[in-house]
Amino acid sequence: MSANQLINMALRMLTRKAVNKGLNAGVKQMSKGNAAQGKLTPEERAARKQAQETAKRAKQAARLARRLGKF
Repeated sequence: MSANQLINMALRMLTRKAVNKGLNAGVKQMSKGNAAQGKLTPEERAARKQAQETAKRAKQAARLARRLGKF
């Protein structure tokens, strides 16, 4: 392996980690919302729960994609 290939490999790994952390933080922020839990209507509470479940599924899919990408 040449030095150029090693540098590119290291940069790809660092970039991938940074992008994944940013995506996870964004998904977490979007699913959390701004309103206090006690002030929500039942419909808003149900929508929030659904958003959190969707975020959880998205994280699982991202993890699975990362695992499959290694092969």
